Amino acid sequence: MKKVSVLIILLASCLTVLSQDAIIKKLQVESLRTIKKDIPDSTWKKWKAGALYNINVGQSSLSNWAAGGDDFSLTISTSLNLHGFYKKKKHSWDNTLDINFGYVNTTSLGSRKNDDRFDFVSKYGYSLDKHLNLASLVNFRSQFFKGYTYHDNTKSFASALLSPAYVVTSLGMDYKAGKSLSIFVSPVTSRWIIVKDDSLSARGEYGVVPGSHSLNHLGAFATINYQKAFNKYVSYRGRIDLFSNYKKDPLNADLYMTNSLSAKVAKILAFSWNVDMIYDDDVKVFGKESSSPALQLKSIIGVGLQIKI
Repeated sequence: MKKVSVLIILLASCLTVLSQDAIIKKLQVESLRTIKKDIPDSTWKKWKAGALYNINVGQSSLSNWAAGGDDFSLTISTSLNLHGFYKKKKHSWDNTLDINFGYVNTTSLGSRKNDDRFDFVSKYGYSLDKHLNLASLVNFRSQFFKGYTYHDNTKSFASALLSPAYVVTSLGMDYKAGKSLSIFVSPVTSRWIIVKDDSLSARGEYGVVPGSHSLNHLGAFATINYQKAFNKYVSYRGRIDLFSNYKKDPLNADLYMTNSLSAKVAKILAFSWNVDMIYDDDVKVFGKESSSPALQLKSIIGVGLQIKI
């Protein structure tokens, strides 16, 4: 019996020593392990950001062409679309910046731009239910370079940086039907029209009082945004803004609409079609006293490079 007890004691002692050795080795390994000092910031995981860049170039030349035409023509159109969307619990913050520029040069017409715009929209929302948000919106839209109108072989200075510029601040309700459709409606909106250039201001362009550099409107505002990738090749982005001025002709709503259809034909090669429509009751199309407001329409079609980030 004594021998059995001695064996049990020896076996227990061996097991204890072995377990202590395993613990010591584990502690040695843990002590040599590198500790990461940088803790990942989970805030960035709540952001979804990206960009889409397009550039289309076209060129043609003629020599002794019996059917006629310009000896030389060059067209360039480019666009950059940036977005950053933040979502955390009931809070959301949507930001988009669209930059467009187009240039055309022909023998008969010379050089001129056919597109020039930057458009920033920032919208904060607080969720009331699955689809409805209490929201505030800020929109700033203008252009980079001087622009001219061409009518009856005459060239007239028509626009410049911050001439005009449109600033919209609004409080309202935002309805989101999934990821594709957003409808924002506000009964209380302040819209500023800025005409920084002295000569355009002196002429009273874009509805400002001659000599004044800004004009404020109070009214109702609605914007509808829709974007859809129908498949991995074809996608569409559209936006329509409507503004009704409470102070003057509220039934004559101002319209701003953009449409962009894109179809990829290769990895970075795509077909694009952009259509813009504007109606502003305060803008005379040709800048003459006898002229009147009208629907402004612009259509640009091109094939070129498309890079998505």
